[in-house]
Amino acid sequence: MQRVEELKGHLPGNLTVEAIRAFYNRYPNIQKVVERDALWQEMVGSKKNISFLLQGNTTIAAADDDVIRYSSHQIGNGEAHVCLVTGVKGATARLHSKIPLQGNKFTSLVSFKDGKGYDSYGHSQGINAPVSEEAEFAYSTALNHMLDRNSRNKFQIGSRTFVFWASNDDEAGRKTEESIFDIFGFSDAEDDDPNAKIEQVRKVFKAIYSGELNTSLDDKFYILGLAPNAARIAVVYWAEIPLKEFAERINRHFEDMEITGANKPYMALRSILGAVTLGGKASDATPNLPDALVKSIFQGIPYPYTLFAECIRRIRAEQSIYTTRAAIIKAYLNRLNNINEQNIKVMLDKNNTNPGYLCGRLFAVLDKIQEDANNQHTIRERYMNSASATPSAVFATILNLSSHHSEKLNEGRNVFFDQLKQEIIDKIDADGFPAHLDLQDQGRFFVGFYHQRQAFFTKNEKEENNNNQ
Repeated sequence: MQRVEELKGHLPGNLTVEAIRAFYNRYPNIQKVVERDALWQEMVGSKKNISFLLQGNTTIAAADDDVIRYSSHQIGNGEAHVCLVTGVKGATARLHSKIPLQGNKFTSLVSFKDGKGYDSYGHSQGINAPVSEEAEFAYSTALNHMLDRNSRNKFQIGSRTFVFWASNDDEAGRKTEESIFDIFGFSDAEDDDPNAKIEQVRKVFKAIYSGELNTSLDDKFYILGLAPNAARIAVVYWAEIPLKEFAERINRHFEDMEITGANKPYMALRSILGAVTLGGKASDATPNLPDALVKSIFQGIPYPYTLFAECIRRIRAEQSIYTTRAAIIKAYLNRLNNINEQNIKVMLDKNNTNPGYLCGRLFAVLDKIQEDANNQHTIRERYMNSASATPSAVFATILNLSSHHSEKLNEGRNVFFDQLKQEIIDKIDADGFPAHLDLQDQGRFFVGFYHQRQAFFTKNEKEENNNNQ
């Protein structure tokens, strides 16, 4: 009420101020009045501000022109300030609204503590970084809306919260926002298939990039990364990207991750992170890996080395390379764009002469021979790690073991595997198997192994289909 009386003294005749003053005089106990409102319970504990709107007006009392002009001269020793956001002089927000992040932590995006060494040239609080009340209200309202519990304009990874939005509320903009949530969102139950909607997402971004979904050169997509902090929210990522360029980057991610044997080859973020963690839980990923992975997808830059290294480590620990892990290695190596190496293809590439890839293919053949002969995989369990790192030290041994396994096969299968082994060995350098494979070639070893195994499955499926016809 004291503030209203002050405004009345400086703004005589202002109808907005007069109406609010009359309201307070009639209802000195405002608490009892608001509690009768049906929506009051929704406001309790929400830390939301309440304003007045005079009947017949379209703007709230706080936006009254006279009130704004007066307030601008009451902040900062009687001077108006140029807003750092809009570039317009006006009333400066002394305090900024609280923003909810993970764990219901409420922190401001802009915050200064009095007398703690943060004051600049004698300024205090929000005057250190002047943002108009109008701009502060706009950004905080938008952020709070996008960070709402049921919002589909956000996703959370570790301590990071990402919010995103399209510049236009048209079909392309809405579908882009929905698609990004489907790729990166973690709100669905853990037992749901994270890849269920990915094929539809791929179609959306292909349609945007091809022009099937209409966009203009002015259409943009925005991504903001936030992290909680004791003093204020930290902005850890910001991108403003033309919508068509953004669609191209997402399409590239799909293409890089595509590999044979995948029913849904365009992996969601949860699947990728789960593939490189013990137990397959995305939430257990190495700190900062999810953040780096998201940025590599959004910016179209090489995937993080940590993703590749963790994938190799999990394969070695489990002697297991499945679709998502093979896709990760393929995508990582291809994005490095090493002109001295062939790009890894989606399926088996018989023209790939990389020593790591060839050793992986050969190891898959020897593993398959043992499987057909004895229904066992002891070669894989005992020798895969050493074969992928120091091929010359173990291949003589496992080739000798394989010859004993081949004796148990029928003549047709024996001839098939002998020819396949010879075809691969003929491409290996004349000096023999390499003494050592670096980490990148170890990755190619595992993809070669995966490709060759998938080729066996594909051949068996074709044979079964032919027999059933």
